[in-house]
Amino acid sequence: MRSSSHGTSEPGPPARSVETQRASPRARPFPVGIAVGFYAALALAAVAWRGLADGVLPLSPPGRSPGGGLDLFLDAAIGLGTGLLLVAASRAWTRRSRAGERLARALADALGPLSPAGVGALALASGVAEEAFFRGALQPRVGWLAASLLFGLAHLAPRRELWTWSLFAVLAGGLFGALFEATGSLVAPALGHVVVNALNLHWLAADAARRVGDAAEPGDATPP
Repeated sequence: MRSSSHGTSEPGPPARSVETQRASPRARPFPVGIAVGFYAALALAAVAWRGLADGVLPLSPPGRSPGGGLDLFLDAAIGLGTGLLLVAASRAWTRRSRAGERLARALADALGPLSPAGVGALALASGVAEEAFFRGALQPRVGWLAASLLFGLAHLAPRRELWTWSLFAVLAGGLFGALFEATGSLVAPALGHVVVNALNLHWLAADAARRVGDAAEPGDATPP
Protein backbone atom coordinates (compact mmCIF):
# COMPACT_ATOMS: atom_id res chain seq x y z
CA MET A 1 0.00 0.00 0.00
CA ARG A 2 1.27 3.55 -0.76
CA SER A 3 0.26 6.70 1.17
CA SER A 4 -0.95 9.67 -0.85
CA SER A 5 -0.55 13.38 0.02
CA HIS A 6 -4.11 13.36 1.40
CA GLY A 7 -3.32 10.65 3.91
CA THR A 8 -5.25 7.98 2.05
CA SER A 9 -3.80 4.74 0.81
CA GLU A 10 -3.46 3.71 -2.82
CA PRO A 11 -3.34 0.04 -3.78
CA GLY A 12 0.03 -1.01 -5.15
CA PRO A 13 1.04 -4.15 -7.01
CA PRO A 14 0.46 -7.27 -4.90
CA ALA A 15 3.57 -8.61 -3.24
CA ARG A 16 4.73 -11.97 -4.49
CA SER A 17 5.17 -14.71 -1.96
CA VAL A 18 8.27 -16.87 -1.80
CA GLU A 19 6.21 -19.80 -3.09
CA THR A 20 5.03 -17.80 -6.11
CA GLN A 21 8.57 -16.70 -6.93
CA ARG A 22 9.83 -20.26 -6.77
CA ALA A 23 7.01 -21.47 -9.00
CA SER A 24 7.74 -18.92 -11.74
CA PRO A 25 9.75 -19.95 -14.80
CA ARG A 26 13.26 -18.62 -15.17
CA ALA A 27 13.27 -15.06 -16.49
CA ARG A 28 16.79 -15.14 -17.92
CA PRO A 29 17.42 -16.92 -21.22
CA PHE A 30 18.49 -20.53 -20.91
CA PRO A 31 22.27 -20.84 -21.61
CA VAL A 32 21.89 -22.70 -24.90
CA GLY A 33 25.48 -22.04 -25.96
CA ILE A 34 26.92 -23.52 -22.77
CA ALA A 35 24.65 -26.56 -23.04
CA VAL A 36 25.58 -27.16 -26.68
CA GLY A 37 29.26 -26.85 -25.76
CA PHE A 38 28.81 -29.46 -23.03
CA TYR A 39 27.13 -31.87 -25.44
CA ALA A 40 29.87 -31.31 -28.01
CA ALA A 41 32.43 -32.29 -25.37
CA LEU A 42 30.36 -35.35 -24.49
CA ALA A 43 30.26 -36.43 -28.14
CA LEU A 44 34.02 -35.96 -28.47
CA ALA A 45 34.51 -38.05 -25.33
CA ALA A 46 32.43 -40.83 -26.90
CA VAL A 47 34.50 -40.70 -30.10
CA ALA A 48 37.76 -40.79 -28.15
CA TRP A 49 36.61 -43.58 -25.83
CA ARG A 50 35.34 -45.91 -28.53
CA GLY A 51 38.25 -45.02 -30.79
CA LEU A 52 40.85 -45.90 -28.17
CA ALA A 53 38.99 -49.03 -27.03
CA ASP A 54 37.96 -50.54 -30.38
CA GLY A 55 39.54 -48.36 -33.03
CA VAL A 56 36.14 -47.38 -34.48
CA LEU A 57 33.63 -44.58 -34.18
CA PRO A 58 30.71 -45.03 -31.72
CA LEU A 59 28.26 -45.77 -34.54
CA SER A 60 27.57 -49.50 -34.20
CA PRO A 61 27.76 -52.30 -31.60
CA PRO A 62 30.97 -54.34 -31.27
CA GLY A 63 31.49 -56.92 -33.97
CA ARG A 64 29.60 -54.94 -36.60
CA SER A 65 31.36 -52.69 -39.05
CA PRO A 66 30.04 -49.11 -39.10
CA GLY A 67 27.49 -48.92 -41.89
CA GLY A 68 27.45 -52.67 -42.37
CA GLY A 69 23.90 -53.67 -43.22
CA LEU A 70 22.73 -50.10 -42.68
CA ASP A 71 19.37 -49.30 -44.20
CA LEU A 72 19.26 -45.55 -43.69
CA PHE A 73 15.60 -45.03 -44.60
CA LEU A 74 14.37 -48.01 -42.57
CA ASP A 75 16.45 -47.05 -39.54
CA ALA A 76 15.28 -43.46 -39.80
CA ALA A 77 11.64 -44.59 -40.00
CA ILE A 78 12.10 -46.81 -36.95
CA GLY A 79 13.74 -44.00 -35.01
CA LEU A 80 11.05 -41.50 -35.98
CA GLY A 81 8.24 -43.87 -35.06
CA THR A 82 9.85 -44.75 -31.73
CA GLY A 83 10.36 -41.10 -30.88
CA LEU A 84 6.76 -40.21 -31.67
CA LEU A 85 5.47 -43.11 -29.57
CA LEU A 86 7.58 -42.01 -26.60
CA VAL A 87 6.37 -38.44 -26.98
CA ALA A 88 2.73 -39.55 -27.13
CA ALA A 89 3.18 -41.68 -24.01
CA SER A 90 4.92 -38.90 -22.07
CA ARG A 91 2.34 -36.31 -23.10
CA ALA A 92 -0.53 -38.56 -22.06
CA TRP A 93 1.10 -39.17 -18.69
CA THR A 94 1.86 -35.51 -17.98
CA ARG A 95 -1.70 -34.53 -18.85
CA ARG A 96 -3.53 -37.28 -16.97
CA SER A 97 -1.54 -37.63 -13.75
CA ARG A 98 -0.65 -35.21 -10.98
CA ALA A 99 2.93 -36.47 -10.88
CA GLY A 100 3.22 -35.87 -14.62
CA GLU A 101 1.81 -32.36 -14.29
CA ARG A 102 4.30 -31.54 -11.52
CA LEU A 103 7.15 -32.90 -13.60
CA ALA A 104 6.18 -30.85 -16.67
CA ARG A 105 5.81 -27.72 -14.54
CA ALA A 106 9.20 -28.20 -12.89
CA LEU A 107 10.95 -28.81 -16.21
CA ALA A 108 9.28 -25.76 -17.76
CA ASP A 109 10.38 -23.66 -14.78
CA ALA A 110 13.98 -24.79 -15.23
CA LEU A 111 13.95 -24.24 -18.99
CA GLY A 112 12.06 -20.98 -19.28
CA PRO A 113 11.01 -19.44 -22.60
CA LEU A 114 13.19 -20.65 -25.46
CA SER A 115 13.30 -19.68 -29.14
CA PRO A 116 12.64 -22.27 -31.87
CA ALA A 117 16.33 -22.06 -32.83
CA GLY A 118 17.31 -22.76 -29.23
CA VAL A 119 14.93 -25.71 -29.06
CA GLY A 120 16.38 -27.15 -32.27
CA ALA A 121 19.99 -26.68 -31.18
CA LEU A 122 19.40 -28.27 -27.77
CA ALA A 123 17.41 -31.18 -29.18
CA LEU A 124 19.97 -32.01 -31.85
CA ALA A 125 23.02 -31.60 -29.62
CA SER A 126 21.62 -33.54 -26.67
CA GLY A 127 20.06 -36.34 -28.72
CA VAL A 128 23.14 -37.05 -30.82
CA ALA A 129 25.71 -36.59 -28.05
CA GLU A 130 23.88 -38.66 -25.43
CA GLU A 131 23.30 -41.51 -27.86
CA ALA A 132 26.93 -41.44 -28.99
CA PHE A 133 28.11 -41.62 -25.39
CA PHE A 134 25.58 -43.87 -23.64
CA ARG A 135 24.78 -46.23 -26.51
CA GLY A 136 27.76 -45.90 -28.84
CA ALA A 137 30.55 -45.84 -26.25
CA LEU A 138 29.21 -46.90 -22.85
CA GLN A 139 26.84 -49.74 -23.75
CA PRO A 140 29.53 -51.85 -25.49
CA ARG A 141 31.59 -51.66 -22.28
CA VAL A 142 28.98 -52.23 -19.55
CA GLY A 143 26.03 -53.82 -21.34
CA TRP A 144 22.48 -52.78 -22.19
CA LEU A 145 20.99 -52.83 -18.68
CA ALA A 146 23.81 -50.96 -16.95
CA ALA A 147 23.95 -48.33 -19.69
CA SER A 148 20.18 -47.77 -19.38
CA LEU A 149 20.40 -47.41 -15.59
CA LEU A 150 23.35 -45.03 -15.85
CA PHE A 151 21.43 -42.99 -18.41
CA GLY A 152 18.60 -42.63 -15.91
CA LEU A 153 21.07 -41.75 -13.15
CA ALA A 154 22.49 -38.98 -15.34
CA HIS A 155 18.98 -37.48 -15.45
CA LEU A 156 18.46 -37.69 -11.69
CA ALA A 157 17.78 -34.27 -10.13
CA PRO A 158 17.67 -33.43 -6.39
CA ARG A 159 14.00 -32.45 -6.51
CA ARG A 160 11.21 -34.86 -5.69
CA GLU A 161 8.99 -33.76 -8.58
CA LEU A 162 11.82 -34.57 -11.02
CA TRP A 163 12.42 -38.15 -9.89
CA THR A 164 9.99 -39.51 -12.45
CA TRP A 165 12.10 -37.84 -15.15
CA SER A 166 14.89 -40.23 -14.22
CA LEU A 167 12.52 -43.20 -14.44
CA PHE A 168 11.37 -42.11 -17.90
CA ALA A 169 15.02 -41.77 -18.92
CA VAL A 170 15.71 -45.36 -17.84
CA LEU A 171 12.79 -46.65 -19.93
CA ALA A 172 13.66 -44.51 -22.95
CA GLY A 173 17.34 -45.39 -22.63
CA GLY A 174 16.51 -49.08 -22.55
CA LEU A 175 14.43 -48.71 -25.70
CA PHE A 176 17.14 -46.73 -27.48
CA GLY A 177 19.72 -49.30 -26.43
CA ALA A 178 17.58 -52.10 -27.85
CA LEU A 179 17.29 -50.19 -31.13
CA PHE A 180 21.06 -49.79 -31.21
CA GLU A 181 21.56 -53.54 -30.86
CA ALA A 182 18.72 -54.52 -33.19
CA THR A 183 19.57 -52.20 -36.06
CA GLY A 184 23.34 -52.24 -35.62
CA SER A 185 23.42 -48.49 -36.06
CA LEU A 186 23.16 -45.29 -34.04
CA VAL A 187 20.76 -43.77 -36.59
CA ALA A 188 17.48 -45.05 -35.12
CA PRO A 189 18.18 -44.30 -31.43
CA ALA A 190 19.75 -40.91 -32.19
CA LEU A 191 16.86 -39.79 -34.41
CA GLY A 192 14.30 -41.05 -31.90
CA HIS A 193 16.09 -39.20 -29.10
CA VAL A 194 16.20 -35.96 -31.10
CA VAL A 195 12.47 -36.22 -31.87
CA VAL A 196 11.60 -36.74 -28.20
CA ASN A 197 13.72 -33.82 -27.08
CA ALA A 198 12.59 -31.47 -29.85
CA LEU A 199 8.86 -31.93 -29.29
CA ASN A 200 9.01 -31.98 -25.50
CA LEU A 201 11.33 -28.95 -25.35
CA HIS A 202 8.99 -27.10 -27.69
CA TRP A 203 5.98 -27.72 -25.47
CA LEU A 204 7.86 -26.96 -22.25
CA ALA A 205 9.23 -23.69 -23.64
CA ALA A 206 5.77 -22.67 -24.88
CA ASP A 207 4.27 -23.41 -21.46
CA ALA A 208 7.01 -21.41 -19.74
CA ALA A 209 6.47 -18.45 -22.07
CA ARG A 210 2.73 -18.52 -21.45
CA ARG A 211 3.18 -18.60 -17.68
CA VAL A 212 5.73 -15.77 -17.76
CA GLY A 213 3.15 -13.70 -19.62
CA ASP A 214 0.40 -14.63 -17.15
CA ALA A 215 2.63 -13.70 -14.20
CA ALA A 216 3.50 -10.26 -15.59
CA GLU A 217 2.38 -7.51 -13.23
CA PRO A 218 0.14 -4.79 -14.76
CA GLY A 219 2.05 -2.23 -12.68
CA ASP A 220 5.38 -3.33 -14.17
CA ALA A 221 4.61 -1.65 -17.48
CA THR A 222 5.67 1.98 -17.78
CA PRO A 223 2.69 4.13 -18.77
CA PRO A 224 3.09 6.12 -22.01
